[in-house]
Amino acid sequence: MNNDVLHWLQAQLGPDIDVADLAARYERLYSARAVAVEVLHERIAALVAEPLKVTINGVATIDNSANVTALERRAARLADEPTPDETSTVDDGLLTAVPLRARDRR
Repeated sequence: MNNDVLHWLQAQLGPDIDVADLAARYERLYSARAVAVEVLHERIAALVAEPLKVTINGVATIDNSANVTALERRAARLADEPTPDETSTVDDGLLTAVPLRARDRR
C-alpha cells in the first residue's frame, strides 16, 4: 500500500485508525474503496449491536442513530469518489500500464 492510498484512507476513516490493520485489509482486498467500506460497515455494525437510544429519565439520553446515519451516508458517498489506486477512465489514446498483482490460488 503506497502513501497516497494510506492518506486517502486516513482522510476517509480518521487519522487514529491502525495503519497495520489498513495494510492487512488492503493486501486482502486490493482496493482502497473496499477497505474503507469494510471499516465503515464494521463501525455501523458495532453501533447497531447495542441499543441505539438509551434514556435515563431526568439524568441523560444517549442517541447513536445520527451516528449510524452519518456512517451510512459516508459509505454511500464512497461509491462516487475516485480513489488513488484506481486507474483513470479517461481515454487519451495513450498506452497505459496496469500493475498486476499475484493472487492466492484456491
